[in-house]
Amino acid sequence: MSSSLLSIIERGDLTTRSLRCASLSASCVTIRNVPYPKESDRARPGRPRDAAREGEILDVVTAVLAERGYDGVSFEEVARRAGASKATLYRRWESKKDMVVAALKAGPARRDTADDIDTGSLRGDLLALCDRLITTMRSTDGQTALLLLQAGLEDPDLCNEIERSLGPTGARLPDSVLRRAIARGELPAGSAPFPYDEAVGAVLLLRRLNGLKIDDGYLTSLVDSILIPALGATAQLEQRLPAGIFSGRPEPEPDHDK
Repeated sequence: MSSSLLSIIERGDLTTRSLRCASLSASCVTIRNVPYPKESDRARPGRPRDAAREGEILDVVTAVLAERGYDGVSFEEVARRAGASKATLYRRWESKKDMVVAALKAGPARRDTADDIDTGSLRGDLLALCDRLITTMRSTDGQTALLLLQAGLEDPDLCNEIERSLGPTGARLPDSVLRRAIARGELPAGSAPFPYDEAVGAVLLLRRLNGLKIDDGYLTSLVDSILIPALGATAQLEQRLPAGIFSGRPEPEPDHDK
């Protein structure tokens, strides 16, 4: 028998509430000598989430993102178009960033395969990363991809959250891929991800927007003639390499007017 329950019995304070809270003393608070269950332990009222309804709302988020870009997405606009209250949205997502990431998970960036990229070779990993990025770009229109990538450049937190929640997206080179390539001797120690982070997302998006062919032959040429040699060359450079465009931490242009 717990000490809390024994103490109540000795005082003769055997109310139903007291007994229940004594048995769960860690979950109770006492106000004026009356124990109450903590708010977190009470049954929470409300209807369970409707998966179909949530999908409809996320479709609206994707549509607004395509039309107005990340800055144009708001709880007010999504609620208006979806015929839902803002309270309904806030119960599901704490911020606009969370709502947009959820929409990407449900739509353009949805995947059923394992997240990690590990084909056993650097060349295979690079091809797989490029293929993953292309798949995401093709599942939405090019303008939406451009707007989203632009938002990621302006908001590093959004970029990192997308990579954390959906990644690897293929827009940047994962540290795990780089480490394994160095361990296998495919890249020299000290190699940096700059060539991949700077070039791949930019060139694939430009080709996508301009209707240029992106097939296996193109990706093989990109990986073999540009990416692998450039990644290996970074270890030989003495200067500090900048962060790539899609690294999540690109350095902005200094404001010379200030």
